[in-house]
Amino acid sequence: MKKIEKIVKELDYNLDFLEKETEGVLEKAEESIRVTKRALKQIKILFLRKKLIPKNEEILFFKNVKPYVFSKLIYYVKLFSIESKRPRSSNKSQVKYFNNHIDRLQNYFNDNLEFYHYFRRGAIFLDEEYFIRGKADIRLFPDSLSFFIDDKFSTSHDTTVATIMAYDMLIIYLKREIDKLENNNSMETNFNAFKKESKLFWTGNKTDLIELIYALHSAGSVNSGTADIKEMASACEQIFNIDLGDYYRTFLEIRSRKINQTKFIDKLKDALENKMLESDD
Repeated sequence: MKKIEKIVKELDYNLDFLEKETEGVLEKAEESIRVTKRALKQIKILFLRKKLIPKNEEILFFKNVKPYVFSKLIYYVKLFSIESKRPRSSNKSQVKYFNNHIDRLQNYFNDNLEFYHYFRRGAIFLDEEYFIRGKADIRLFPDSLSFFIDDKFSTSHDTTVATIMAYDMLIIYLKREIDKLENNNSMETNFNAFKKESKLFWTGNKTDLIELIYALHSAGSVNSGTADIKEMASACEQIFNIDLGDYYRTFLEIRSRKINQTKFIDKLKDALENKMLESDD
């Protein structure tokens, strides 16, 4: 699985780079589709090479790893479709267009409500039915078409997880675009207004904050894992009144540490444990 993890990390790096460096949304989506398709193909080859896979590893792969990558592909394909047909007329017509798409995306959640709640709760009691190959039953899961097309690399619900994750990302993107249109500004302007109100200042090392941001991103702790690094870094800059500079270059430096790559995260853990011990006394 380490080779697969490496491919996922490289995909995150490539997508982050495209988010930062590519201006046009259509160009960004098109290139991101190409990069994600390549990563998904590489992951499939590596996964199918494995002969015997323990149940827990198979569930982990089809519940987390494959959907994470596949969700990026769904997101960028949908994004390209939505943006390529975006009205070029008034702000009002564009807002209506985006709201219609949000309603359609929400309908998917409503149509899959039982599983949606199962996934959102972090439940595990049906994982063997949902995320082990060979478990799909047309009478139980009539919409699980991907499983019947490619049963060696699909389960009954891994595509559903990927779609939920992708639609979460799309709804956030569309709401942000609506905010820009309705307020005639960008989210950055809103953040600047918030920045003036913030009385918080990051007094630690700048590198430490970047390490924390990447840890939160890797854990999928913000917006169900759909927030991108650029968005999270920008929010932290405004909240803590700090300029993080080239945070990706700093992350590369963190990653290249020979000893103790997660220095700040380890420091936080020690500090919290000490606080808990003090509270017990």
